[in-house]
Amino acid sequence: MSPPPAAGLDRGGLAAGAGAYLIWGLLPLYLKLLAGVPAGEVLAHRILWTVLVMLLVVVVVGGAGRLARALGSRRLMLQLAASSLCIAVNWLVYTSAVLDGRVLDTALGYFINPLVSILFAVALLGERLSGGQRIAVALAALGVAVQTASHGELPLISLVLAASFGTYGLIRKQADVDAATGLLIESLLLAPFAAVYLALQPGGGLAWPAPTLALLAAGGVLTAVPLLLFGLAARRLPLATLGLMQYLAPSMAFLQAVFLFGEPLDPWRLLAFACIWAGLAIYSLSLLRRTAA
Repeated sequence: MSPPPAAGLDRGGLAAGAGAYLIWGLLPLYLKLLAGVPAGEVLAHRILWTVLVMLLVVVVVGGAGRLARALGSRRLMLQLAASSLCIAVNWLVYTSAVLDGRVLDTALGYFINPLVSILFAVALLGERLSGGQRIAVALAALGVAVQTASHGELPLISLVLAASFGTYGLIRKQADVDAATGLLIESLLLAPFAAVYLALQPGGGLAWPAPTLALLAAGGVLTAVPLLLFGLAARRLPLATLGLMQYLAPSMAFLQAVFLFGEPLDPWRLLAFACIWAGLAIYSLSLLRRTAA
């Protein structure tokens, strides 16, 4: 009897995962088109348009029942309130960094993120580090130390992005809710703050030219679509395959920063990236071996 095909060869899953990470990887290009719009307004529009897009998605897929059950769970609502705060911080810092010409810092943050997630799993979930994971985390710490020593300050943007997204992932991992319903509720929780913020801006946040308003509205689609694609990929691909694909987005951001946006990549910063890349390579190998065992 021939062996069953490997789950990692699922073409639909691979296409969905690649689509999600490609969209996330191209977000710096999208945000650069909004140069001149304050990061707070970009975030507020993103939240409100995400509510509209996700309401449509939930209606189309018949998720009203799941939404009602989620809204009736006090524990789940507390979890999603916490995750909504984490993702709002993550989105705001990311948007500000890109608009301020610091895309390399965002790439560094998302390269660090898998290794931060390992530390969270150890500290909060009681998981034990393998030898390879210890080396990977140590190399990431070395990379941060090199960046700090060479620039005289901690890479705060990178660390906040990694910590906020790592915390978001940790909360959502424990929250009993599907991706679409969870994102809708998170956006609904943030929507009042976004609406008040826009109401205080000139023209209620609508004083921009029509092309700019169209780009701001596209933020809802660019938030919802990759998340839905990722959810599909997560159901059809093995963890190791998905884990390796996550480096696509920060790699694209890194290349855009250096070759399109002209951000300086001095030798010390390159060394910091090299340490983290080495840690990620070791982590990926340990993930592959554990999956194959």
